[in-house]
Amino acid sequence: MKIKTFVFCLFLLLNNKVFSQTTEKDFYFMFYNVENLFDTRDDPETSDEEFTPRGARRWTYRRFNKKLLNTSKVILNAAGWTPPHLIIVCEVENRFVLERLLKDTPLKTFPYKIIHKESPDTRGIDVALLYNSEVFYPLDYKYYPLVSKSGTIIKSREILYVSGILNGCDTLHIFGNHWPSRYSGFLESQSGRHLAAQTLRTCIETVQKRHVNPKIIIAGDFNDQPTNESMMLYLKALDPEGLPDQNNLYSLSLGWLRDDIKTLKYQLQWSVFDQIIVSGSLLEPEKGFYTKPEWAKIVKLPFLLEKDERYGGMRLFRTYYGYKYQGGFSDHLPVLLKISQPL
Repeated sequence: MKIKTFVFCLFLLLNNKVFSQTTEKDFYFMFYNVENLFDTRDDPETSDEEFTPRGARRWTYRRFNKKLLNTSKVILNAAGWTPPHLIIVCEVENRFVLERLLKDTPLKTFPYKIIHKESPDTRGIDVALLYNSEVFYPLDYKYYPLVSKSGTIIKSREILYVSGILNGCDTLHIFGNHWPSRYSGFLESQSGRHLAAQTLRTCIETVQKRHVNPKIIIAGDFNDQPTNESMMLYLKALDPEGLPDQNNLYSLSLGWLRDDIKTLKYQLQWSVFDQIIVSGSLLEPEKGFYTKPEWAKIVKLPFLLEKDERYGGMRLFRTYYGYKYQGGFSDHLPVLLKISQPL
C-alpha cells in the first residue's frame, strides 16, 4: 500500500512539474479612443464650451454619467473574462473624468491607478494610462510635446511614455499616442503627423540606447493607416513577417487592413487609425514576456456597432451623430494585445 501511495504521489509531482513548465500567464494591453470624455464644466483655458449643459451638445451630468458607464462596459468586456491590465485612453478632458471613471462605475472593484498630465491641446483632450496596480509597477513616465523646427510647442496631444515592471518580472516600455487629426485635410495636416512620428522615433531610439533590447509597446490613434508615410517611412514600423530583429519596430495592425470592419468609419470607408506596434524583442518567446502578431486584434464587441442605414453594412454606435445625442460609445473601436509570461 505504501509503495502504491509513493508511486501515486511521485506521478502527481512529476505531472505537476511538467504542467508548470508549460503553463503561461496572460496579460492584456488595450488602447481606446473614448471620443470626447468631457466633464460638464467650462474650462476657460480650453475650447470645451460645446460640452457643457448650455453648450451646443447639451452635455449634462446625466449624459456624462452614461458616458462613464459605457466606457467602463467596454473596458470590462474587451478581453473577455479578464479586464485589461494596462489601458491607454485618449480624448479624455482631465484627471477628474478619469477618477470618476474608476470610482463611479463597476471599475471601482479593480485596483486601477492613473498616469495623466494636461496637454497643450486647444480642446483640452489628453492621453493617459490606467494600470492595474497589483501587476504593474511604474518606474518612470514622461510626456513629450510636439515641437516645431522653430522651437514652438504645437498645441496638440503629447506622447506619453511609461516604463514599469509587469508582474514583478520584466520591464515594459509603453508609448501612448494621439497624433494630429485630418480635420483640415489629409495633405494639409500631414506634416503634423510626420513631426509626431519623428518625435516618437527619437524617443524610442533614446530608450534603446539606455536599455539592452527593451520590450516596447506603442499604441494610439495615429490618424494615419499602417501603410502611410508617417508609419512606414518616419516611424519605420515594419511588417512582422519573418524572423524579428530585436531593435526593429513591427506593426501588428497591417493585417487589419484586410478586415471588413476596421477601427473607425467615415461615410463608406473603414480605416485603421488605431494601431499597436511592438519592438522585435517582444516577439521572442524564449526571452521572458512575449507576444505574437495574431494576438493583436480589434475589439468588435456587438454593442459597439449598429446597422448603417445610410451607407450600408455596420457603423460605430457613437455618443452623438452630428449634434444628435444617441447615448452610444465612441467613433473608434478599441484595440487589444495579449502578452504572455512563461512560468
